[in-house]
Amino acid sequence: MVFILGVNFPERNLVKASNSELPSFLQRLKSLESFFGIGNLTSTRLLARFHIHPTCKVGDLANKQVLDITAALSDMKIENDLRRQYLDNIKRLKETGTYRGRRHALGLPVRGQRTRSQCSGLTFSTLEMYFM
Repeated sequence: MVFILGVNFPERNLVKASNSELPSFLQRLKSLESFFGIGNLTSTRLLARFHIHPTCKVGDLANKQVLDITAALSDMKIENDLRRQYLDNIKRLKETGTYRGRRHALGLPVRGQRTRSQCSGLTFSTLEMYFM
């Protein structure tokens, strides 16, 4: 077992939460993408930076490579730090009373999408929460 940022990785693949319904080659491709804030491009760049093949198993990695990945991930803003930043940004928009903040508070689309026929609309609880 290998620990990266407190996550226990099994020896067979580099997936945070092993999905038994996925084929093994897809599990390896989704390796670091299971962390919130790391997508396909970031994980590919991270593996290329440390000269690790995308289909490499965790058991085949040297301790230095595991430490390098852990150090690189600890420098990034991922998981709870990134979630907290998103929520703080939305909270700031709501407090300043901007248009986007009001749309977030009402649960409506923020980026200019249609609301006449495409959006599910307001619910009473959302209106009550915003105006009271």
